[in-house]
Amino acid sequence: MAAAGDPGSQDWDADGLRDIVRDYVIEHLADDDAVLVIDETGFLKQGKASCGVARQYTGSAGKITNCQIGVFAAYVSRHGHAFIDRALYLPKELDRRSRSPGSRLRAPRCRLCNQTKLATRMIARAIAASVPFKWVAGDPVYGVGDIEQQLRQAGKGYVLGLAALMCFDPGQAAIGRRQGRRHRLDACSSDWKRLSAGAGTKGPRLHDWCYLELADLEVEEFDNANHGLWTRGLLIRRNIVDGDLAFFTTWCPAATPIETLVAVEGHRWAIEDSFETAKNEFGLDHDESRSWHGWHRHVSLVMLAFAMMAVIRHRANPPPPKKRNAELQQKPKHSHAVMIRWSIQEVRRIAIRLARKRIQPARIIAWSLWRRAHQAAAQRAHFKANRQL
Repeated sequence: MAAAGDPGSQDWDADGLRDIVRDYVIEHLADDDAVLVIDETGFLKQGKASCGVARQYTGSAGKITNCQIGVFAAYVSRHGHAFIDRALYLPKELDRRSRSPGSRLRAPRCRLCNQTKLATRMIARAIAASVPFKWVAGDPVYGVGDIEQQLRQAGKGYVLGLAALMCFDPGQAAIGRRQGRRHRLDACSSDWKRLSAGAGTKGPRLHDWCYLELADLEVEEFDNANHGLWTRGLLIRRNIVDGDLAFFTTWCPAATPIETLVAVEGHRWAIEDSFETAKNEFGLDHDESRSWHGWHRHVSLVMLAFAMMAVIRHRANPPPPKKRNAELQQKPKHSHAVMIRWSIQEVRRIAIRLARKRIQPARIIAWSLWRRAHQAAAQRAHFKANRQL
């Protein structure tokens, strides 16, 4: 509910629109193997009048600067991806100001919450709304105890990043700071596998991966609806070029292949792509709201526009059926018919030309199909050249 005394707060409910967007996304993009990705993004600001602005670190700029921080949850499935939740993070000093009488930052029942707490609330809302997902992925900000315990109790698997300055204690549910010594993780050379975490703009995102199984837990302790043995482990990613390591805490059914865990971690790129698209195409960061409600209304409207575009792209590019056997995994013989996926720019270009009514619709669509086919051929040639280097 909106807070009393906030001008315009009774106009419409931003949280109600958020729930509508979530239901719309699930209606069209639902998949039982979907991944819920949690991440944050920064909104750079010049002044200090906007809600939630303070000097704080943001990965968008890679430094401490004057900005807002928004925490988001994206639903990622084989049908597409879209935002289903959001929350504005209030730094400590702004939380105190928001509770003062007459503050324009005033938020409903506002309390000091870090990003992890905001993420646990988003996950709880998704579970309460029966959103179908199997995994949760997130960066090191969210790879700590609270979210791990929450997901175990719900019977959900996870692949969550670990900060470089944190140690992994297999006997504890949470991750703690190392105390005066460096923990060593030894892996044989035969344990590493070169796998792709998904397709990038320059080809497959190839890294060397290793998985270390650490502990077994009976899932019946957390959720009687599931049965079997679940495993806690550590997924390690090694950069092919410089050998830099990244660590991820995991929890999954026993005998889950490392390829599945790598694919789940690779889904985190979907929310990065969503941030970039939403800012460039839908004005996610074009907001000067000075109130808590204003920020959430603006972002909820952007989420709705983004979700509608995701559904349009899904209908234009229906995914292939899930592969059931080796025969379905064979590559198509006629590669000349392959085209790149519909992009937002391409859909906008077609809409503009159709609105002008100067060219027959059949010619506009035919030209688009020809362009997408040639772009796919150029993309394949680029990937092939990169593999030969």
